[in-house]
Amino acid sequence: MERLASFSRSTNAWALLFISALIFEVVALYFQYAMGLEPCVMCIYQRTAMLGVLIAALIGLCGKGIYIVRLIATAGWGIASIWGWLLAREHLSMQTTTDPFAFTCAFEPDFPVPLHEWIPSFFAVTGSCSSIDWSFAGLSMPGWMAVVFAVYSISFLIFAPLIIFKK
Repeated sequence: MERLASFSRSTNAWALLFISALIFEVVALYFQYAMGLEPCVMCIYQRTAMLGVLIAALIGLCGKGIYIVRLIATAGWGIASIWGWLLAREHLSMQTTTDPFAFTCAFEPDFPVPLHEWIPSFFAVTGSCSSIDWSFAGLSMPGWMAVVFAVYSISFLIFAPLIIFKK
C-alpha cells in the first residue's frame, strides 16, 4: 500500500495522467480532421472534460510537492473525470434510444464564454449526437469514452485519498 501511496504523489503518476489525456485529445482531433468525423455538441463537451483532466494533470505536474496545488489538481481530475463519464453515458443514451423525442442535441455548445467562436477548430459543433460514424469492438465513440472516463474516475477514487492524505 505504501508503494501505491508513494506512486500517487510522484511526478510519474501526474505525467501518466497528462500523457494519457493528451493522447485522447490528439486522437479526437485526428478523428475529426484526418478521418472526417464531425463532432456533435456532446463530443465537444466530452472533449472539454478531457481537457479538464489534462489541465488538472498539468497542475499536478507543476506543483506536486505543494499540498494546496495537489488538492486543486486532484479535485480538478475528479470533477472532469466524473463529468466526462456522465456526459458519455448521456451521449450513449442519445445514440441507443428508440424514442425520437427523448433527447435533443444542441447545435452549439453552451459554455460560459463563446469558446466555439474563439477556437472553432477545437470547440465548433458540426455533427449530430445520434449518428454513429465510428465503432470498435461493438462500442461507438461515446461508449469508449464512457469506458475511458470510468477508468479515470475509478483511478481518482482510488488515488485521491492517497494523494490528499500523507498517511
